[in-house]
Amino acid sequence: MRVIDNKEKNRFEAEVDGNTAIVEYSVKPGILSINHTEVPKALEGQGVASEMTEKVLLQIEQRGLKVVPVCPFTKKYIEKHSEWKSIVASDDKNKKPSQDN
Repeated sequence: MRVIDNKEKNRFEAEVDGNTAIVEYSVKPGILSINHTEVPKALEGQGVASEMTEKVLLQIEQRGLKVVPVCPFTKKYIEKHSEWKSIVASDDKNKKPSQDN
């Protein structure tokens, strides 16, 4: 499966048997938020979404970026494949350390 980054549409695309599966994202500095994964009905149940998610995460890692898995499918995929947790962006930016004296 060949997954291309269609930057004009902010989505990764893979054509399989004449059908296009997509993973939509939004961009922040150093981060891609994966917002939605969609596989045409004709391709459902064939592992297309899993294979595509794996390739998308690999591209994100190779670019030195972090990922925010907003899409429920991507979230579950990362939970099942813990090797990808290292590229998940942390929420620490909004948390300030407690300075109780």
